[in-house]
Amino acid sequence: MHRRDFLKKGTAAAGLAASQKMFTPLAKAGAPAPPQAIPRRPLGKTGEKLSIIALGGIVVMNVEQTFANNIVAEAFDRGINYFDVAPQYGNAQEHLGPALEPFRKRSFLACKTLMRDKEGAAKDLEDSLRKLRTDHVDLYQFHAVTTKEDVAKIFGPAGAMETFQAARQAGKVRFIGFSAHSVENAQSMLEHYNFDTILFPINFVLFSQANFGPQILKRAHEKGMGILALKGMAKGAWADAQKKDHPFPKCWYEPAALPDEASLALRWTLSKPITAAVPPGEEKYFRQAMDVAQHFQPLKPEEEKTLLARATGVTPIFHLGSA
Repeated sequence: MHRRDFLKKGTAAAGLAASQKMFTPLAKAGAPAPPQAIPRRPLGKTGEKLSIIALGGIVVMNVEQTFANNIVAEAFDRGINYFDVAPQYGNAQEHLGPALEPFRKRSFLACKTLMRDKEGAAKDLEDSLRKLRTDHVDLYQFHAVTTKEDVAKIFGPAGAMETFQAARQAGKVRFIGFSAHSVENAQSMLEHYNFDTILFPINFVLFSQANFGPQILKRAHEKGMGILALKGMAKGAWADAQKKDHPFPKCWYEPAALPDEASLALRWTLSKPITAAVPPGEEKYFRQAMDVAQHFQPLKPEEEKTLLARATGVTPIFHLGSA
């Protein structure tokens, strides 16, 4: 199942069940970060510094608003200032908007659109701004650039790039980026425009078993871009028997096993020359990611050897030439 179709199906039952779990944020809005706050890194040439992990919008998809408020507050208290969301994440925008409102002026908000035409992208942006209760997003991204046709439409007459540039001039967008799950089309995007950021899979299985990603990481680094990582805690594709019956309904792929393998996988990603990683939307994985980030140490050679040995024979979730 394609990730886009997976997200459209939603995970309401599982999300609402999870939302019944209540917890208290570590501190009130505006309190100083704890001594071991999640560290921050420069975002390319933007002058911004982001926490090394983000809160991805899927974390607050299909949950009660109280749950969203609490987990956003906790994330902010632990040092997270980078929040990422998209219209395709169900009702995540509606939940993230009010939850982030107390912290909006001190946070970096990234959003996306799947629209490739000028009019559609403009409508999407206005809808996102309304739901997110803000007058601008810090980073607006072309979401999941997948095909050559996507690239052509974005940069063609009346393409979405016209909306992005106009929005930046109007102060509704500060920086422009894109996400992709295709090496070939990411390369095409990188050569078409001087984007501020790229959001791309940086993953131990993909790098070692599919040669998927090293070339994009290298090129984006050469261009001085802010490099944001997807799928840092992913492992491989679900086996057919597991696709409909597994304990992580917000993951369309099989995540690395908690806690040790997932921690090693995320540390592997964070040890690359990137700014930040967006963890899975499952609460358990997001909490594990916060713990790893708060006490981050680069992966040691012997740890990398152990991790890469576990990648042998795993079916990667993406391949060169895949769309």
